[in-house]
Amino acid sequence: MAGKHLPPSFLHRRFRSPVVLFPILLLLLLLLFAYLFFSSLSASSRDPAPPASRSAKPETSFLISLERFLAHRSPSALSRHPDDTATPAADDDGGVGKFDDSVFASESERLRGDPLYPLDLPLRVYVYEMPRKFTDDLLLLFWNTYRETFNLTSNGSPVHRLIEQHSIDYWLWADLIAPQSDRLLKNVVRVHRQEEADLFYIPFFTTISFFLMEKQQCKALYREALKWVTDQPAWKRSEGRDHILPVHHPWSFKSVRRNMKNAIWLLPDMDSTGNWYKPGQVSLEKDLILPYAPNVDLCDAKCLSDSQAKRTTLLFFRGRLKRNAGGKIRAKLVAELSGAEGVVIEEGTAGDAGKAAAQSGMRSSVFCLSPAGDTPSSARLFDAIVSGCIPVIVSDELELPFEGILDYRKIVLFVSSSDAVQPGWLLTYLRNVSTAQVRRLQSNLAKHSRHFIYSNPAKPLGPEDLVWRMMAGKVVNIKLHTRRSQRVVKESRSICTCDCRQANITSSMSLQ
Repeated sequence: MAGKHLPPSFLHRRFRSPVVLFPILLLLLLLLFAYLFFSSLSASSRDPAPPASRSAKPETSFLISLERFLAHRSPSALSRHPDDTATPAADDDGGVGKFDDSVFASESERLRGDPLYPLDLPLRVYVYEMPRKFTDDLLLLFWNTYRETFNLTSNGSPVHRLIEQHSIDYWLWADLIAPQSDRLLKNVVRVHRQEEADLFYIPFFTTISFFLMEKQQCKALYREALKWVTDQPAWKRSEGRDHILPVHHPWSFKSVRRNMKNAIWLLPDMDSTGNWYKPGQVSLEKDLILPYAPNVDLCDAKCLSDSQAKRTTLLFFRGRLKRNAGGKIRAKLVAELSGAEGVVIEEGTAGDAGKAAAQSGMRSSVFCLSPAGDTPSSARLFDAIVSGCIPVIVSDELELPFEGILDYRKIVLFVSSSDAVQPGWLLTYLRNVSTAQVRRLQSNLAKHSRHFIYSNPAKPLGPEDLVWRMMAGKVVNIKLHTRRSQRVVKESRSICTCDCRQANITSSMSLQ
């Protein structure tokens, strides 16, 4: 009957019945299950499931870390965060002016709100989203060819091993772009708005491209990268002074890097002879020296304890016996030391067998010789440090990583080249080092080795951490020179330059 209403009591009684409620609940559960199932199916068809979460334990192997990194670099992950990197072709001077105004507003706000600015941490770093040909494609090129051990340099070194030694560009970039929840470092954060940045990181793999690309193709890529970066408003505003350029191999970016000499270069050393860097291109104040990635495994506390009684060799060296430039000291040292009691001098070899021989030799020796190579630095220094073998540095022009933080006098011995080649001088010097001093140096090495082991994620007190601590000390000076360059008239003769060209001449230390 139209308009007829059932009494409320009837409805109440009907829906309280278990016979009625059970089918309704079952139907709701089935609908919910179907919704969740088809939603997950739809999502998986749109985007492959991400790889399993990376292990909380930092990975120190370059190859293992790179494999995991590439697995996580799915196409959807490449644009996880919004990016305001300018399109070079669309930029003009008006864009630089607008960006400068944004920086002024951001820095003014930080000045008023932070009593420690600009000395505060964490450091804010903007990472450019460069085209894949400068980043991911080069990492894939390495990954797809690294088993080709026949690919050698002119002096016989496997190029892929050289790339690993100079892989600081990978370790820094991989850590910077990782999700903040996966990172361990607290003194640096990635920002996604350029006006908020203290520094700008250029993620271009200059060493991979140099060694693995055809020469003219590489030079063309270098020119493209140069134009891409220098067209950015942030670069134009500071003329590159607040930009970080990884050029850790001396040949990296060599054909065009003179056009980026204001940038902060990440270097293996600072050759003052002019063989690798032209006058005015590099300086301790502007640039930063980073350690090579070690070629041997870390000798941890248990290893150091177990190897103590096995260190029966007085002095060990395994590597190339003939080098150019400052490395000519090697031939003189070989002539002086070969055949001496307690001394092992060997020509280095590539591959796993060469690594095992070097690692075994360092772990069975008290001192490890670290002469100059083609440049003042040598990877042997860092291999010795992580092996618990006291380095004996014979390289008069050497500059060292993180020396504003670390005191190398407490972990190595410095010997001048003129003393080292004198007949009998070096071995007499080493044999007169007291047992107590040897123990102190070994103890300090054990504590300091962590500063030279790269990892992903980067670890506190690892080399990546010390990079940002050193960078933090440069920020105020960078801002000073940037602002002076923006307001000093062209006719002024008071343009301030800050070039450190004095060589770091070392001499033998007196025994304590």
